Amino acid sequence: MQYDPVKRQLGSVFNRSPFLRRLFYRLLDLLLLRAWHVHRELRGWARGAGDKALHLYDAGAGYGQYSYWLSGRLPKARITAIDVKEEQVADCNAFFRAIGRPQVSFLVGDVTRFQQPGSFDLVVCVDVMEHILEDEAALRCYSSSLKAGGMLIISTPSDQGGSDVHDEGEGSFIEEHVRDGYNIDDLKAKCLRNGFSRVDARYSYGTPGKISWKLSMKWPLLMLNSSKLFFLILPAYYLITYPIAFALNMADVRMKHSTGTGLIVKAWK
Repeated sequence: MQYDPVKRQLGSVFNRSPFLRRLFYRLLDLLLLRAWHVHRELRGWARGAGDKALHLYDAGAGYGQYSYWLSGRLPKARITAIDVKEEQVADCNAFFRAIGRPQVSFLVGDVTRFQQPGSFDLVVCVDVMEHILEDEAALRCYSSSLKAGGMLIISTPSDQGGSDVHDEGEGSFIEEHVRDGYNIDDLKAKCLRNGFSRVDARYSYGTPGKISWKLSMKWPLLMLNSSKLFFLILPAYYLITYPIAFALNMADVRMKHSTGTGLIVKAWK
């Protein structure tokens, strides 16, 4: 399934006012299990960061929801966010100016080339690595751009059914993915040979998360991809299914998984 057309449709609906954009971010935070896992790691990092002047890098920022979350939690921090899509970058800059957060700046850029040596305390890379062929070039750019002791957080599909691929030769649910998922040890090794001194990786989307993903993301996206009329049905659909997905998300974040379709990786320079 092509994910980008659905994203553009959603963006056109929620980009009409700052209120709708904030609502969109809130909905993404509630629906996307990866956001639950990433926020958990970000909260832990922020508790240890103190009140010093921080510079954060949102690598492959997309809609900008993580820059929004971070700028709300750390209002004194500067945030540099990049994405390859010019229209999306322009939309994000306009939104952050409209809500009075000039400390957040979006730039058009490629994560495999963008570097600001020794500049950032934290790099956030959510749902990006599975979209780029030159993943080790991106990792080198991240490590180069971090200050000594700085941390990288990655969220990406694993090779344990990530991208909804379970059998050899089966296609990815998201056609824009260039790889179906990472082997946990391979990704750790790539981090270590590209400038990071320590890596911690864990599985996300265990059994509860896989069920939740189908309820809250896969089936709605399939419906939207088939017809825009399903926009009218979505509120009723989520009214029924979201309490179940919420409980499953809570369980997935709190459990330790021996395997899962997602990976959360933390790497330190």
